[in-house]
Amino acid sequence: MSDVPEKAVVIGASAGALEALSVILPQLPADVTPPVMIVVHVPPDKRSVLSELFQAKCRVAVLEAEDKEPIRSGTVYFAPPDYHLLVETNGLLSLSSDEPVLFSRPSIDVLFESAADAYGAGLTAVVLSGANQDGAQGLASVVEAGGTAIVQDPDTAFASAMPQAAVAMCPTALIMSLEEIATYLQKARSA
Repeated sequence: MSDVPEKAVVIGASAGALEALSVILPQLPADVTPPVMIVVHVPPDKRSVLSELFQAKCRVAVLEAEDKEPIRSGTVYFAPPDYHLLVETNGLLSLSSDEPVLFSRPSIDVLFESAADAYGAGLTAVVLSGANQDGAQGLASVVEAGGTAIVQDPDTAFASAMPQAAVAMCPTALIMSLEEIATYLQKARSA
């Protein structure tokens, strides 16, 4: 399928996610941004307002992911509450109600591992603020597949456990401030 983007970005965050994503997502340029898939740990019994909140702040389209939705450049997809978000190798998103991973559904690891399979070296994965270890194993999968691993500087994170776990598992990851991550992603091209 030739219209599947060749590159993608995946982001995982938990405690402190709103503040961190508010620095990064509004900086994404509308015309050349690869698709961005995001897992934020949100309560399973509440409707998420993340897509509406960020659509108002961003130049790119921001949606809550739907099952079997084609992945498009210039679009940010948030995992819905209580569903794992996966990337299929045929360029579609899928949702799963499989068991929680590290007490989390959606799980950052599940997204990162499936995206690493689909995109390989074309994937950039970012672990932001959070209070558990979700994302560390998935980030290792991205590195193994030849992708780029970025971790928010734990010293600047609202909750440092998640970035610290990611750095411990992926010592070659690029450690950046939120502003540096925003600048890096601005330069990413979907082609």
